[in-house]
Formats: sequence, C-alpha cells, structure tokens
Amino acid sequence: MKGPIALEIERKLEAAFAPSRLAVINDSESHHGHAGHDGSGESHFTVEIESPAFAGVSRLQRQRLVNAALGDLPGQRVHALAIRASAPGE
Repeated sequence: MKGPIALEIERKLEAAFAPSRLAVINDSESHHGHAGHDGSGESHFTVEIESPAFAGVSRLQRQRLVNAALGDLPGQRVHALAIRASAPGE
C-alpha cells in the first residue's frame, strides 16, 4: 500500500510529464537507522519515469525537471530521491 507522499509524487509527475511508464519505489525501509530516516516510512524513494518530455534532454536537465515538478518534496519531506528518467525507446 502506498503512503501519502508516494501518492503525491505519482500525482505530480503524472500531471507534469504524462509518463508512458512511472514507478515510485519506497526505499525507506532499507535506510532504517541511517541519517534522514525520519520514522515516517516515506523518507527515501526511487523514481523510474519514462516520458516523451525527456527526448533530447540531458540527464542533468531531466533530474532538474523532475525535482522542479516535485516542488518542496525533495529536501523538505523526502530525504533522498533517486531519479531514473528516460524517453521512450531509450
């Protein structure tokens, strides 16, 4: 079952990129006891997103676009976010 932060990540990314594939993976449990693990169960995530919006866009710019779409989540309510962004066919 997905928590409220994972659902918010999905909602924001779907609205911003209309992805052909989106997976929001909660990695928080594997970071239990580490810095940034806040006990909420939603502190560390991996996002795998495929969207035509990323065609011809550098890896760094893709990261920036995803972070911008998520607003205050990264760094405020999410301690760590790994992003794997691709265009269809990559």
